[in-house]
Amino acid sequence: MILVVDSGSTKTDWIALNEEGEQIFQTQTFGLNPQVLSAEILTERIINNYELYKHRHEVTHVFFYGAGCGTIKPRELIREVFKDFFDKATNIDIKEDTHAALYATTKKSEAGIVCIIGTGSNCSMYDGEEIVQKVTSLGYILMDDGSGNYYGRQLLRDFHFNKIPKDLAYEFAKEFDLTAETIKNQLYKMPNPNTYLAQFARFLITNKDHDYCQKLIEKGLRLFIENQILQFEEEAKTVPVHFVGSIAFYLQDELKRLLKEYDLKLGRILKRPIEGLVAYHRSYIMI
Repeated sequence: MILVVDSGSTKTDWIALNEEGEQIFQTQTFGLNPQVLSAEILTERIINNYELYKHRHEVTHVFFYGAGCGTIKPRELIREVFKDFFDKATNIDIKEDTHAALYATTKKSEAGIVCIIGTGSNCSMYDGEEIVQKVTSLGYILMDDGSGNYYGRQLLRDFHFNKIPKDLAYEFAKEFDLTAETIKNQLYKMPNPNTYLAQFARFLITNKDHDYCQKLIEKGLRLFIENQILQFEEEAKTVPVHFVGSIAFYLQDELKRLLKEYDLKLGRILKRPIEGLVAYHRSYIMI
């Protein structure tokens, strides 16, 4: 059995295939970001899924594409978790989620810029042969412009600095517990602070016709375009720019308008890359 896995910080999509590429099952777990989760929590999130636990001894190959897997140490952490759980697996391939976005949005040998804007954000250039990443992500505290956790962080700051218009602040406080005690507990004592922050982006999107929300959305997307996409300079003006992730999907009208302003060519926008990722595996990577 072969597992193709796409993992963000919020959720993880799993599709199991047989050696002929036929789907056996599809399931979902919470996100498996090894940058912010311990081995114990990663293991717990896998064990608690019925399909994965039931078939754990049948898995021979795991192709995992995940947020937080851009450096060696987190990749090794999740590899060890998988080795213990899928004890018959002879091949466990761990790659950053950038590769999943690339495989899902581009054709083989087709150059393009591939962006992820979901709970977190990232951007890479594919020249038709290799992935080029000029900037290494420093995580949700220092980077992730335009992402769910970026917008959550801005909303919380503006609320507590009394910068959100009163009508909107009232609705925001009705929907969420915004007490300082709760926020600090979630950010500094609980796992997945980036996912906690990203949940507030839903409120921003729901109310995106409000002038305050429009300005905040535009600010975040402009930061992403200028810091991430435009780092590739000449290439950014000649190749399509693809997007993967829930924030990009729900803010695609705003993205389209800004890309046109910056004279950038829009490619594909996918909410989740898993289906395209599986199609790529069936075409190019199946054992």
